Order: sequence, then C-alpha cells, then structure tokens
Amino acid sequence: MFRDQIQTSAKRKQSNIVLALDLTGLSPERLLAESLNLVKRLSSLICAVKVNRHLTLPLGLRGGVEKIVQQAHRFDLPAIMDCKLNDIGSTNRVIAENFFQIGFDALTVSPHTGWEKGLEPVFTLAREMGKGIITLVYMSHPGAEEVFGLKTQDPETGEMQPAYKLFAKWSRRWKADGAVVGATRPKIISEVDGLLGKEVPIYSPGVGFQGGMVEEAMKSGTRYLIVGRTIFTAKEPEAVAEQIRGTVLKVAPQLF
Repeated sequence: MFRDQIQTSAKRKQSNIVLALDLTGLSPERLLAESLNLVKRLSSLICAVKVNRHLTLPLGLRGGVEKIVQQAHRFDLPAIMDCKLNDIGSTNRVIAENFFQIGFDALTVSPHTGWEKGLEPVFTLAREMGKGIITLVYMSHPGAEEVFGLKTQDPETGEMQPAYKLFAKWSRRWKADGAVVGATRPKIISEVDGLLGKEVPIYSPGVGFQGGMVEEAMKSGTRYLIVGRTIFTAKEPEAVAEQIRGTVLKVAPQLF
C-alpha cells in the first residue's frame, strides 16, 4: 500500500521531502529533460515525487509524464499525481484509472465533491489497486481561507464549523492515506493533526516561496513536506534539499 511505500522510502532516504515538479516556461522537450534530471540529481535527498498540470498539459500522460513516473520508480521513489479530483464519481474513476494505469502510486482529491457517487468510487479503485488517496484539507495560498475557512454545517451533527475541520474528519473516516494542509498555516496544521490522530499523515506544501517554515510545520504536526520552487529554482538544488532535510532531522528525528 502507498502509505507503507512512502514511509519506507522516507526512512531509507532519511528525508520527508516530496519534490513538486512544478516547472514552467520551457518547451515540452526541455520540461521533460529537466524533470528527469531533477529526479535523478535529487533522488537520494527526497522520498517521493509529485506531478501536476504544469507537466501533464504540455507533456501528456503517455510518453511524457509516464517517463517521469518511471524515472521516479527507477530510484525507488513513489509518484503522486496532484490532480485534486473534484467531479462526479464516474468521471473521477475514469481519471483515476488513467493516472494509476501509467504508474502513479497515489493521487489527490478534493473533499468538496462528497462521498456518495463522488469520491467513493475513487477510494474503492485505489484499494483494489493498492494505490493511495490524499485529501485536500487546506491549501497553502492566501485565498484558501475564503473557502476552507468558511463555516459550514456538519451534515451528521448539525454543528457549524470551518470546512477544513469537516474535511479532516472525513479524511479520517474515509481512511485517506494523507491530508494536505499548507505549511503557511502551522496553527491549522496543529488543529488538523489533532483531528486526524495517528491515522492520516499530513502533507504540507508552501515551504519557502509561499512563506511556510520547515521548523514550524514539523513542530505543528506535518509528516511530509511538499517542496518545489524553493529547491529547483536554486543555483544548487541539492544543497537546498540537504538543508531542508537537515532541519527536519534536527526537529523531528523520531520520524525516521
């Protein structure tokens, strides 16, 4: 299962960094070449690779993104598709099937879709194929508060609460393999961590470029750091990745 796969990778690499390949501004040929090169150069310093529309749109799945997934696997790194599924169940299942068939080990979904005939088919498919599902609980950009912080009614209890708390509760109930909470909001990481318990690990994007701090996120309950531009735009990507890894090992050595 994916959760065991990424945990094993993190312990082997002594790193909790998920490399986000959010490259832009290059030709498709350069995008692919640079992505493959980054995975190779950073393979000993990261525990997984994440891909989103920055690459899937210009490269396509077959031949392009598939090669990046294969490169990640070549270095024993799980590959996560950050697609944020949010359609009706039948459409979600088709999308998930395509991503899983080219080798992705996990994908992200949006709880806004709901369970019945929404995300349930995707979770079922993932369990059948031994894949992972990571829920989106609170994004890292400033505008996330406009949606994830909205007060909403729990359909079971009638209690009014911020949407992210409801999403966290659902993530635990659905037995998700992870939950995304931006590193830019350490207080919310701590709240969500309390709601998830030990059952669902937190993945935090937003370190560096968006203002998130490694130490704050880790102390608040983050398990995996999703880092992209802070690493790959640096003059020495390996040095930056090593610095982040070193901070994590100092703050949270128990994770490894």
